[in-house]
Amino acid sequence: MLKRMFVVPDPGRLRLRSATRSVLGVGLAVAVCGLTGHTLPAVITGGLAALLALFTVTDTTVRAQAVSTALLPAVGFPVLALAAGLHDTPVLRDVAFLAVAGLGVYARRWGPRGHALGVFAFMMFFVAQFLHTVPGQLPGLFTAVALALVASSGVRFGLWCYERRLPPPAAPVLPGGTGLARITTRQAVQVAVAGAFALVVGQVLSEGRWYWAVGAAWWIFVNTASRGETLLRGFRRVLGTVVGIVAGLLLALPLHGALAPTAALVAVCVFAIFYTAPVSYSWMMLAVTLMVSLLYGLLGALEPSLLALRLAETGVGALGAALAVAFVLPVTTHSATHAWIERAVHSVHGCTTAAARRLAGDPDADPAPLAAQLEVVIGRARLSLAPLVHPLNPLRARKARARQVLALLDDCAREVRGLASVAADPQASHDARLAAACWRVEAAVEALVSPGGRPDDAPAPGAQAAAAEHHHHPTAEAALRHLHGLERVLTELATPLHSAPDAPLVRS
Repeated sequence: MLKRMFVVPDPGRLRLRSATRSVLGVGLAVAVCGLTGHTLPAVITGGLAALLALFTVTDTTVRAQAVSTALLPAVGFPVLALAAGLHDTPVLRDVAFLAVAGLGVYARRWGPRGHALGVFAFMMFFVAQFLHTVPGQLPGLFTAVALALVASSGVRFGLWCYERRLPPPAAPVLPGGTGLARITTRQAVQVAVAGAFALVVGQVLSEGRWYWAVGAAWWIFVNTASRGETLLRGFRRVLGTVVGIVAGLLLALPLHGALAPTAALVAVCVFAIFYTAPVSYSWMMLAVTLMVSLLYGLLGALEPSLLALRLAETGVGALGAALAVAFVLPVTTHSATHAWIERAVHSVHGCTTAAARRLAGDPDADPAPLAAQLEVVIGRARLSLAPLVHPLNPLRARKARARQVLALLDDCAREVRGLASVAADPQASHDARLAAACWRVEAAVEALVSPGGRPDDAPAPGAQAAAAEHHHHPTAEAALRHLHGLERVLTELATPLHSAPDAPLVRS
């Protein structure tokens, strides 16, 4: 955890920028809500709305992000009103909460915007349970949320919109076998089952704080696509909660809700949530747990028994999620990992083809976006393989093979980056040997994705003859080195991927 927190690079200081801007955005939102005379529960709701808007809205363009942020009240306000209206009818409230949870996951099939709206809807129902919201409080909550979103958006899209100077990030195209629609449908059912388990057992533990179990179960499914990923995320959530509770006992409890130091620590927690989220879910959960402890301190409800109850409810939620992914429409780690690795291999081929066309003189061929796409796909493959390389995985052989695959995928990314850089050289010129090298890369790709086939081991004779007669240009030599490197890496990938049929890379 410490290594991932402090050693992982931060290119362009994007994590630092995002975390700092989020502190400013949430701080301004809370200040505006407080200065306009809103109650403490309304101020807390506004601050949470601002945090969610900054955290969950991740569309690829600034314009799309602004539209998604503007749509948040359209789903949040009706859900908040529904939760408040069902405050005194527990059975209907519970059914509605599970329905909102399932629909919130189902909405992820519509991409980043669906994800953001689904999270916001779920959390509006959740915060209504946290604050015991009743219909009479709704006008104040609505205005607080609206003001908070305007304030935080002013910081994000006006005061400090650093994304306008950055190229849009590449978004991975999901493989057909584990398409987004299929995954979200399965996870919506899994979340409903996990939430029902967490709700029932959570209410046995506490009639007043049961919603923590439902919330834990729901959040464990965020950004996961397979059984192994979900189980690992559940473990990390419990670990982060345990450490966060210790931090709460040491830091939040002695403050007794004192406003100034509590506000300062909450700001630190907001920064930590955004700074650590991309690299460590456990660290993020530590910050979330400490922030929640501080908010309970402001509400005058913080005590050691409450923190112990939160840990128990989190454990119930994690158990519910584990049972759901194990027995309800499971997506195995093997199938998810295989699909992402195959997608990465195809991305390598696409980048290689574009680079070859660019080197041959085609000005419309640009491998750079495809190289960025490959980085994203490999990052997603790394998440899929994470359960296998985790220190607690007892299957040493599969762990070693998964690490080998990750190392080879990283080699692919490095060679593709180098090839794209060479192709961008304005002095690049055509060399017939490049066609032969690209052919061999294509053959290696075909051998990986269609292991039954036996591609030839040599390029066409015409290509070899042309290559022998061609003048050796320095740019072509550099491109050839990268192409040969890709051929070598793709050939080596066949060993861990196509081992004995009864011992796949993963089986969980």
